[in-house]
Amino acid sequence: MTAVEVRVPAKTNLTLHVGEPHAEWGGRHALDTVYCAVGVYDTIRVEDKAPGSGFSLDLCGEHLGDLAASDSDMRRNHAVLALFALAEAAGREPDVALGITKTIPVGAGLGGGSADAAGTLLALNELWGLGWPLERLRPIAAKLGADMPFCLGGGYARGTGFGEAIEPLDDDDETVRDLKRRGFAGSVLVGAYHTQLSTPEVYRTFDRVGAGDGEENHLQRAAVALHPRSGHAIEAALAAGASQSFVSGSGPSVIAFAPDDESARRIVAAWERDGVVDRIIAADAPATPIVTADTSQAARRDT
Repeated sequence: MTAVEVRVPAKTNLTLHVGEPHAEWGGRHALDTVYCAVGVYDTIRVEDKAPGSGFSLDLCGEHLGDLAASDSDMRRNHAVLALFALAEAAGREPDVALGITKTIPVGAGLGGGSADAAGTLLALNELWGLGWPLERLRPIAAKLGADMPFCLGGGYARGTGFGEAIEPLDDDDETVRDLKRRGFAGSVLVGAYHTQLSTPEVYRTFDRVGAGDGEENHLQRAAVALHPRSGHAIEAALAAGASQSFVSGSGPSVIAFAPDDESARRIVAAWERDGVVDRIIAADAPATPIVTADTSQAARRDT
């Protein structure tokens, strides 16, 4: 095997309850959240390189946001950090060509960086023949970021601690069934923006303004205060027939669940008419990572 590709989905938080900050977590807040993976995918590709040649990173996609900045430090890229973390844990050298094709919006509350890191861990686990289960990969992911352990498996899960302690939830789990009864089901529309929001800034704003009454995402009030168009998009989606609409994570992206095709068409039309989002992405949920091993180069060498 010389290369592995992983299509790794975005995440959203169907519920996101924020508690007090903890010094032992570097000031991060306690969270109790229900994650859901959304079928908007980044593609991670890893290939072996010659021993001692080090790593390389290639980024491509139409909407790279800050990742495309000329002063962006690729060694701080989440996927590169995941590469070095797993190499250290496995006693391997990071002689890997890493490619990322971005579709998940950047800085959008959809966990794109976390997904890239998780996809890198999954791809390297296959490329290097480690065969480690998710339970062994999750502690490595947890050291890199709160959402990354969830992104390894996707689907539904409850996250506690600062979001990193993961309890996978089946479709028939009572928590999931209750959320579906409340409208967190159907096709998913993502209202995306060219604007990015800084997660630390959203939390600082949350510390000042608190959670909105009745909002399942405690960060929504802060995100809308910083990015009012998100609030307008939620209002438009609900008026058009969305069964649920909310800011995804720390925003600014907005999620709308459409119970049927006609509702989905009305939501899209309302968003386009009112100009409350910059892009509309249709997706399914829940989603899971898709790992594909590429043995074509090895096969060509053998013939």
